[in-house]
Amino acid sequence: MKINELILRNLKKNIKNYYLYVFALVFSAALYFAFVTLQYDPSLDETKGTVKGAAAIRSASILLVAIVSIFLLYANNIFIKRRSKEIGLFQLIGMTKGKIFHILNVENLILYYVSLALGIFVGFAGSKLILMILFKITGIKTETTLRFSSEALLQTVVIFTIVYLLIMLMNYLFIKRQTILSLFRVISSTEGKLTRLSFWQVLVGVAGILLIIVGYYVSSKLFSGDFSTTTELFLAMTFILASVIFGTYLFFKGSVSFIFHLIRKAKKGYLNINEVLSLSSLMFRMKSNALLLTIITTVSALALALLSLSYISYYSAETKAKNYVVSDFALTNEDDAELFKGALEQKQIPYTTTTYNVIQVEADLNDIILEDTEGLYADVGKFIIPVISDKETEDFDLTPDETIFTGYDDLLQRFMEFADSGKVVFKGKSKEFSQKYKGLKKDFLVSWQFTGGGVPVAIVDESIFTQLSADLDPAIQKSTSVFVGFDLKNEAQQEHANQIFEELFNEDSMHSSQIQIRNVEKGNMGLVMFIVAFLGLTFLITSGCILYFKQMGESEEEKPNYTILRKLGFSKQELIRGIKYKQLFNFGIPLLIGLLHSYFAVQSGWFLFGTELWTPIIIVMAIYTVLYSIFGFLSLFYYKKVIKLSL
Repeated sequence: MKINELILRNLKKNIKNYYLYVFALVFSAALYFAFVTLQYDPSLDETKGTVKGAAAIRSASILLVAIVSIFLLYANNIFIKRRSKEIGLFQLIGMTKGKIFHILNVENLILYYVSLALGIFVGFAGSKLILMILFKITGIKTETTLRFSSEALLQTVVIFTIVYLLIMLMNYLFIKRQTILSLFRVISSTEGKLTRLSFWQVLVGVAGILLIIVGYYVSSKLFSGDFSTTTELFLAMTFILASVIFGTYLFFKGSVSFIFHLIRKAKKGYLNINEVLSLSSLMFRMKSNALLLTIITTVSALALALLSLSYISYYSAETKAKNYVVSDFALTNEDDAELFKGALEQKQIPYTTTTYNVIQVEADLNDIILEDTEGLYADVGKFIIPVISDKETEDFDLTPDETIFTGYDDLLQRFMEFADSGKVVFKGKSKEFSQKYKGLKKDFLVSWQFTGGGVPVAIVDESIFTQLSADLDPAIQKSTSVFVGFDLKNEAQQEHANQIFEELFNEDSMHSSQIQIRNVEKGNMGLVMFIVAFLGLTFLITSGCILYFKQMGESEEEKPNYTILRKLGFSKQELIRGIKYKQLFNFGIPLLIGLLHSYFAVQSGWFLFGTELWTPIIIVMAIYTVLYSIFGFLSLFYYKKVIKLSL
């Protein structure tokens, strides 16, 4: 038989095992080509200018290369080991290592570059769709066309060629270092077998669970006031990362075996066929895969956390815009307000206005700030706070000795928790006014120009407001002291009114448009969410494929066991039922730990990113779980085929 015939026959024989590898390679090449194409697309210029899209996409493309490269090198390592017996047979019939390397090189060359070409074609076909998704998320309205980028093609070919050369180097070193005898034992030696549970393994198992729990506990306290300085926060975050990551490694190294051992001991060793095929197998295999599972779980948790936080910011953009700009349009100058009124009336856009006179007053809040949060702000005894009169509001009617605060978000409540009652002292330039504190309301009345985006507004009786206005400290007053809010009666006219607003006032003015704030927020966080989702999807596919490849290897290695069990009288359905439990644990445990890691990471500081938690995090985790589960079902189908062929 000629070498070329042997290569083609081997390629045809192995293609059934390589199909998911080919899919992952095509998918990775398509994603990378489409992603790099974004850098060179002229229609992305607007995004580049507003949210530094070019730098973000370039940085993300580097991470994408790292993920794809590690996956391809790892997948190749799995497949070269699976072909070790075949390589050993080639050596037994007299082939040199150089000839064997040549055969493998040609096979990989054909498979790799055919997949790469197909991936580039798929990436080109989907590049316009990806660009449209990006523009939809970021709210940019511009024309998109299907454009082939020669720069992206060159960059993709160069990067994937470098990866291919690394794969060839790995194959060459593997073949060179192995003897004929070791080639026939390489598969069986890759999985460590655990015969019994020692005291050390029990200790490792318990330590893994405890480290994860401690990491979760510290993360829940991260922004509760227990860590008030930058150094303390940094040390706490470092401890959380070390505790959770090392705890995850120990969990897979010993905790899983320890838990399943307790289950087996509770059954006094009498396991049914389902438990033998699931629990027993996992006890002996997860230890050897601990490092791989730790990496997959940690990076999955990181991807989920980043995607959840970016989606929280994106999802909360409208709420944050309403908190920052309480009306559709907020103006801080009465002359400009009259100008805007005239423009709206000329275009026949009906509206209502709300006007507040706002002064800045130094206040002593020591009596109403709870003890455990003091010190997080500079000095609550000299707190500068905006004040308005109850006469200008419709919902408040206070006595001269009462004050009420209004306008807070979750971030303020985390860092400055207010009591339900107490005393507030307002300090004028020469007088002090002691007021009874009547609580904190959530509604925002004036915009960020007066509150700085986080300070509540104090409402006082008109008589107190008049006295404070006559005794102002000029050093702490804002450049503006009036708020005029415009609310449109017809929401459908917001875009038109915003165009008028942008024509009249430039970005340097102290005026704000709610729709502008919302669009800027969605534009920035939309791009971040798009990039994180892109990278997260790539990692999901690659890590899912790696776990699938591992299950393929395990199924082939356990095939003789299935043959024995079937000869003993167990049906194919009984074996498959046990394999279902095994796959549930194999894929479910890393997924569950990853979801828990990401939840506690997000829970510790989500309020820094937005106002909504549960809806964004549930959507992200549900989508990730569904996509991740696909690989579990693929593994189950492969096991079914192996069991069917076992007898």
